[in-house]
Amino acid sequence: MGEKTQRSLLLLLCLSGLIHCSAALVFWTAVVEINYFVSPNKTVDQECECGFFGINSPLSSAAGVVVHSNLSPTGRTGCGTDPVYNVTTSPWIALVKRGDCDFSKKINIAKRHGASAVVVYNVDNSGNSTIRMVHSDAPDIVSIMIGNEKGMEIVNLLNTGTEVRMVISRGNPHGPWLDTYWLYFMSIAFFIVTAASVAYFLFISANRLHNLRMHRRAERKLKCEAKKAIGRLQVRTLKRDDKETTCDSYMCAVCIESYKASEVVTVLTCDHIFHKACIEPWLLEKRTCPMCKCDILKALGVDAEEKQSMAQASPQEVTVITVAGGEAMYEVPLTDPLSTDLERQQHHYDNRAFEEEPTRGQ
Repeated sequence: MGEKTQRSLLLLLCLSGLIHCSAALVFWTAVVEINYFVSPNKTVDQECECGFFGINSPLSSAAGVVVHSNLSPTGRTGCGTDPVYNVTTSPWIALVKRGDCDFSKKINIAKRHGASAVVVYNVDNSGNSTIRMVHSDAPDIVSIMIGNEKGMEIVNLLNTGTEVRMVISRGNPHGPWLDTYWLYFMSIAFFIVTAASVAYFLFISANRLHNLRMHRRAERKLKCEAKKAIGRLQVRTLKRDDKETTCDSYMCAVCIESYKASEVVTVLTCDHIFHKACIEPWLLEKRTCPMCKCDILKALGVDAEEKQSMAQASPQEVTVITVAGGEAMYEVPLTDPLSTDLERQQHHYDNRAFEEEPTRGQ
């Protein structure tokens, strides 16, 4: 398995862990609707997003008549072993006070009595505050918690014999990742990261364009100097009795053709001769003798520093690794600029000046 694949898997695991932790921090509100008759012709309807689903509760809707636990010491909190609810209708929703036993036990007792949902209201003197109920042993029934004030309001109606109907529905998610301030923070962070990425991309692109421009400028200057230098090379016309025309062992190393009388040849500083039409384009590109690799331009007085600056301005050569029929996957530098191993960085040519030149066409 490649390093890139390992990094991708590690990133995926981290993201899945973050998603799991974020999901555990999210909790859902519950919309509580109640309605009851105050007279044969008047109905009171109330609705509030004042409940919270238990952590293990299904996020489903439920509806029915509200039934309060009985008034025995243990019955009020729904923890007794005796009949806790006096049920005369169906479907119904159990209303029970917090305390005396855990939430799972309260919910399971109400579920055994046939409740379609369980509403737990908080302890006295707690206002309308709630907590996140954990009831891992009772996960299959809608369970919510409401504040003490709201719970006592319903209890007082039931104590007067008023029939109260309740509808529970899912509200909105809440949590650190969904809070308004967190959304603002994440939005700002996203824009900052995006802006930084774009700025970095523009910087890299501008730097690369600058290097390419400097490379072209240096190459044009070097070619101009090279043309002037090449113009100073010895040029002669071959005659019928010259050794180059009479011996088949002499041939132009560029075009691999034998010399003939009346052909124009150029004599390099290393005394090797080539067809003038062949060697001049070669020298503009390669700048060395095709046979002995002698640096012709250096011998003709072209400043070596110009060639070195051009080589430094040129982009780093890379090897592109691809899959057959696919796109480039990644790039590997041909040389390591930080390496101290000169033998690994240098090509083995006879002439050091030739090594510094980019070799195009070979």
